[in-house]
Amino acid sequence: MPYSERELFARLIKCEAGGEGLNGMRAVATTVMNRVHVAYGQYLRTGQGDLRKVIEEECEFTCLKPTLYGQVNPQTVWSSEPEQIHYDVADWALSGNKLYGVDECLWYYNPFIPECAPYFPPTRTGVIQTRVTQHCFYIPTSLYSQT
Repeated sequence: MPYSERELFARLIKCEAGGEGLNGMRAVATTVMNRVHVAYGQYLRTGQGDLRKVIEEECEFTCLKPTLYGQVNPQTVWSSEPEQIHYDVADWALSGNKLYGVDECLWYYNPFIPECAPYFPPTRTGVIQTRVTQHCFYIPTSLYSQT
């Protein structure tokens, strides 16, 4: 049986930012919901305002990949149950709340180094906005409107 949208979202939050504290989880949840509500570009075209479509879009979230670099991915949305905090963050974001500073961001990633790249993804459709704990967050550049 497939997960409900809320369950899938809570699992994604846990997998992507479970070790990042409340603000880290809220930043990731905000960014995911920004993709749901963006009024133009790739995420409007592919997600069509549907959270499940946004989460399950191919190659967007590491936690939805069963393998990484030819190895089994040990950290996926299927590998561990969310805790109450993950549901709380999902509910917070689903209610329309946003974390200030990432309220326009469409991308994030963990560079595993202290510095954030100035642009992400490599297509340069996002420019650095801020860092929240280990993740760098990016707002769209004018190139994003062409996606």
